[in-house]
Amino acid sequence: MSIATRVGRRHRRHEEAELNITAFMNLMVVLVPFLLITAVFSRLTILELDLPGSAEPTSERAPLLSLEVVVRPGELQVADRGTGLLKAFPRTGDGSEIEAMASFLRQQVKPRFPDATAVTILLEPDIRYDTVVKVMDAVRVHAEIVDGRMVQTDLFPDISIGDAPT
Repeated sequence: MSIATRVGRRHRRHEEAELNITAFMNLMVVLVPFLLITAVFSRLTILELDLPGSAEPTSERAPLLSLEVVVRPGELQVADRGTGLLKAFPRTGDGSEIEAMASFLRQQVKPRFPDATAVTILLEPDIRYDTVVKVMDAVRVHAEIVDGRMVQTDLFPDISIGDAPT
């Protein structure tokens, strides 16, 4: 081997590889606007829930109302833990029992106990999730249109969830 051949091998120029980011840029052009648009429409709502308290009141003075809503497959029961059943609403399947319960809470229970804010929702095992959410919304707030505006008033916003007694 001659010296020129060895030198040629040693000084051979290596071509630098080009970085082709066209495919990545195309992905970003499509993905970034999509994520920005969908982020505007997604909303996360968190409702703070508690476990039901013990049967004995924690303060020296007993509360005036220990409201319980028992959701069973056949009916909704509104009860006071101290006095018992206030009213039962047979389940119809079309949601009218939830509206009737909300009306009862708004018109009969809340005027008698205006300072009460706590409710315990007791559920049987096979109750559908959407039913639970509808009941929670019905006991939490009442919405009505006044002078062309939607006005929400609190009914019983402090919600606890537990298992229904058998």
